[in-house]
Amino acid sequence: MAVPACLWLVFGFSPEEAAGEPGPGPGPWRLEAGPEGISRVWPAWSYVVVETGAGLEVRSAGLRRPLPGWAEALPSETHLVLRGAAAAVAWRREAALGAALQGEPAWSRPLPPEPPWRRPLPLLPGGFATPRPPFFTALPAGVRARRLVLGTEHALALGAAGEVFSWGGGRHGQLGHGQLEAELQPRLVEALAGVPMRAVAAGGWHSASVSEAGDLYMWGWNESGQLALPSKALAEERARDEDKGAGSTKLMPCQEQLAAQDAAFISIQAFPALLDLPQDLEVSMVSCGSRHTAVVTRGGELYTWGWGKYGQLGHGNNTSCDQAHRVEHLVAEGLRVEEVVCGPWTTYVRVREH
Repeated sequence: MAVPACLWLVFGFSPEEAAGEPGPGPGPWRLEAGPEGISRVWPAWSYVVVETGAGLEVRSAGLRRPLPGWAEALPSETHLVLRGAAAAVAWRREAALGAALQGEPAWSRPLPPEPPWRRPLPLLPGGFATPRPPFFTALPAGVRARRLVLGTEHALALGAAGEVFSWGGGRHGQLGHGQLEAELQPRLVEALAGVPMRAVAAGGWHSASVSEAGDLYMWGWNESGQLALPSKALAEERARDEDKGAGSTKLMPCQEQLAAQDAAFISIQAFPALLDLPQDLEVSMVSCGSRHTAVVTRGGELYTWGWGKYGQLGHGNNTSCDQAHRVEHLVAEGLRVEEVVCGPWTTYVRVREH
């Protein structure tokens, strides 16, 4: 594969499939860049916003439209929040994907002048934005966040000293406080206290953080193996496949073994758990999809796990997995991974030739 100096590849569900059209397959496929290249991506389920040298551009099935005057995006299936130099504005998805941003936005908030190193969306001065009502929420004065990420029902903030705060829905253990209760205000994840973090990520109902030392911590829902911990649902799926292959409806040894090992399965991990990657690899970056996880190692390799129905794990199949596996296609092509960004059912990877 002849690869430009820097390129975005995509695995998984495509905007064409979201529109009911045939998709390009599980991937990888190239994110068409043009001569100006692509520096950042913000994926939603049915569309993606990209930053090119000419500015922001929204893309969905059969559509590529510039978004002039905007610097950052926060997309969802109901609204698209855009941030410019003077304001943050929310548009309904239909308006964002239409011919032009016309009419009244669903929400807008003026912004004070900020230095070039301003914190990225969803952070805004005094609080954070969400791509659905109420669109803005104030943060307590004691939470000095340098990074904030949003899950389906929860949020994580990375503090100035590397501490992690979480709040929102907690019924799947995604807050990391050891319980399944919701938290209305940011609460320190005490299990990580004393271990400075450099990155956080929020999936649909699971969470992750990377320490300054390159260690990966995960917590929350493990229904599809997205924590890389033993998943009963995946084990049952494997057992059914093995039983079909054996051509018998009798209780097979694999099912008997499954029943014996039931206590070893983890459905919910309510405290952060240190995850050991193969060869004790150190992690530089983590991103979470709805029910899958992807990390970049300090050596520039991509490891993925969790729900894989649409090929979003990048392993050339549609199989889910509860163990971390290296994406061998990128290694075989001699590509070094520099960044990973998960959409709900997709994985966007920025690569460069070694």
